[in-house]
Amino acid sequence: MQTVFTVPKLACSACVETISQAIRQRDPQAQLEADLKTKQVVISCGCSPEELRQVLTQVGYPPA
Repeated sequence: MQTVFTVPKLACSACVETISQAIRQRDPQAQLEADLKTKQVVISCGCSPEELRQVLTQVGYPPA
């Protein structure tokens, strides 16, 4: 499943890495693409959108 979020606090590659690590703790096979200009994150994994929203919020990057 592919889920797209806009993450207002997404500012640099370290932000992307923090998010990637948190998502991969839930699903080691997860794929993540981030666009720092648009602040969009595309996550492909077996997690539900609600789970992903919760993970992003827990690591300090709540989606808009």
